[in-house]
Formats: sequence, structure tokens, C-alpha cells
Amino acid sequence: MIKGYYHSKLSFGTVDGPGIRYVLFLAGCRMGCAFCHNPDTWAKGEQTITAAEVLQEMEEYRNFYESSGGGLTVSGGEPLMQPEFLADLLTAAKQRGFHTAIDTCGLASKEAIMQVLPYVDRVLFSLKGSTDACYQLLTKAKFSLIKENLALVVRRKPVTLRYVLIPGYTAGKESLAELIRLVHSLSGDIEVEVLPYHTMGIAKWEALGWDYPLKDVPEPTKEELTDFRNSLRQAGIKLAATEN
Repeated sequence: MIKGYYHSKLSFGTVDGPGIRYVLFLAGCRMGCAFCHNPDTWAKGEQTITAAEVLQEMEEYRNFYESSGGGLTVSGGEPLMQPEFLADLLTAAKQRGFHTAIDTCGLASKEAIMQVLPYVDRVLFSLKGSTDACYQLLTKAKFSLIKENLALVVRRKPVTLRYVLIPGYTAGKESLAELIRLVHSLSGDIEVEVLPYHTMGIAKWEALGWDYPLKDVPEPTKEELTDFRNSLRQAGIKLAATEN
């Protein structure tokens, strides 16, 4: 039986896909985001779980998931770091009739993505910026690879593109223009969810004895968030239902 390394789990998640969801946060991530609010998920750790154990827990709350249009979301860390377990879990969930979603940053091999996609109903794709410069400053990944993988996913599955608005990094006019250009270049079912940057992860960085790289960066104002979303709408980009 395949075991997955995980960090934590939620039985009643409401922000990681449609409806009420069981959210499994897998352990391990190589993205190294400077603004990560869960840096404790980067390490693989020793906690393990099986698909059977997840589904046994989900059955207890099946009525809530089905009545709300919810299901299972596998997040992280980066779930695509464990493609064998992820495919096993999603396959079993689909067989039980649950809606499935993954939350990925896109830092994965194309082989891992293709191994998992057949069993996914929706992909939550977390974009860490819209320019090469942003990815160089904020992550350990190359933006070119992320864009390739995003295009690969969008051609095959409905995608919610999650974009964190960070003043001084991802919120400027250039970032907005590049995001619009990127979304317009993609062919498929795609919506954008603009998430405000927040500083709630600082305590976790400090608990780990790490210096938080963006400690002097303010959270965006409501006006900045509204203006950014409105600019996307005016460009003909579909926003997620949570944005309306």
C-alpha cells in the first residue's frame, strides 16, 4: 500500500476549491517562496497516511461534501512531489464519487503532472508572480518551467489560477500587464483568484529560527486589491466566484 508523507489535514476546508472540502496538506516543497506562510511544510517529515485512511475519514462527512459541491483537495507543500501516492489517492477518491482537486505551484516534472491529471477535476495553480524577475526574487524556480507546466495543465483541466498580490513585487503595472498577457495566451477553462499578501506566516519563520525575507513589505490595501481585480475584469479575464 502506497503511503504519503503529509503535514496536516482539514475535514471542513472552505477556501481550497468549491464547496466544503477535505484538505490534505502533503509534506515537502522545493519552491522556497520568500512569502510562504507554511514553511513548516517544506520538510518531508515522518508522518504518513494512506488513501484508505483518507477515504475512511471522508466517508464520515460525505453528506457535507456532496451537498455543498465539495470533495477532496490535496495541497502542500507541493503534492506533485509525491506523484505515485497522489495518483493512488485521487484514483480511489474518484472511484468513491468524490470531486477532486490539487493545489500546485507547478514546480514538477511533466511526467509527474501527466501521471496525476487523469484523476483531477480541477487544478488550483498557485502563480508566484508574472515575470522572470518576480520568480528570481521570490522563489527558487524558473518562470519558464512554470509557464510550460501551466500551459500543459490548462489544455487538459479547468484551472483556478491563484495569484498573490504583493506590494512592490507582484502588484505593479508591469506585473498586471504580464499577468493579463499570460492568461490571454492560454487556451482552456481558466479563472483567476487574486489573493492578498498577508504576514501571518512570520511567526512560523521565527519559530524555525529563520529570517523572514519580506518583513518590511506591507499587506495590500482593499483599494489596491479591488483595482487589480477590476483591471483583470476590464481585460476580459474571468475571475473566480470568490472574487464576485
